[in-house]
Amino acid sequence: MAQAPRAAQPIDPVLVVVPTYNERENLTPILQRLHESLPDVHALVVDDGSPDGTGELADKLAADDDRVHVLHRTEKAGLGAAYVAGFRWGLERDYATIVEMDADGSHAPEDLPRMLEALSDADLVLGSRYVPGGSVVNWPKHRELLSRAANLYSRLALGMRVREYTAGFRAYRRAVLEKLPLDEIASRGYCFQIDLAWRTVKAGFELVEVPITFTEREIGQSKMSSSIIREAMVRVGIWGAQHRWHQLRRLLRR
Repeated sequence: MAQAPRAAQPIDPVLVVVPTYNERENLTPILQRLHESLPDVHALVVDDGSPDGTGELADKLAADDDRVHVLHRTEKAGLGAAYVAGFRWGLERDYATIVEMDADGSHAPEDLPRMLEALSDADLVLGSRYVPGGSVVNWPKHRELLSRAANLYSRLALGMRVREYTAGFRAYRRAVLEKLPLDEIASRGYCFQIDLAWRTVKAGFELVEVPITFTEREIGQSKMSSSIIREAMVRVGIWGAQHRWHQLRRLLRR
């Protein structure tokens, strides 16, 4: 049986996965903004055993609002592992769309309605700072330059026309996450975002980018580290080399 056109496939219900580690001061405001923008969406807080009490606050918010759910993990195992756990939780239930969103306020929930609208023509929507209309606010210049360099490196290595591979604000149709081999994804830090975008396109799904405004967090500290940067450089370099080798082999067989 032929699959229905994307525009005819439902995107509701929607689950927004929000990973947290020491985000107690940011969690309540971001969930309030989310539900002001989209009253019917559900949020899953995936807390990695935050010592500041984020998990306990999430439990209280969930007790007061049946749109909020909590998944507790016992240790800080990286962004990728937290998202995979959230994806599995959502796939075990009836959610048609699963969204990634940071808890620190850098991703504006007010941009999410436009991203969900774009799913009518796509399987994965990336909220991008680097397409026309996208912007950054109060971000240190060295961080922006590092981000742009990482995305240029990924674009050259992988050969896909994506402006922001590292985008952490994104919406997946359920079918994408059902098809991707989540058990095989070992990327732990922000390389996880590049990994999933790369796998999504290789699997034959349609990816589009929607402009967003990215605002530097006002409370708390960034989780970026040198080990996260090294992981991304090494893994993307390997994927790029493998991709170019497969392209060369196809050319030689002609």
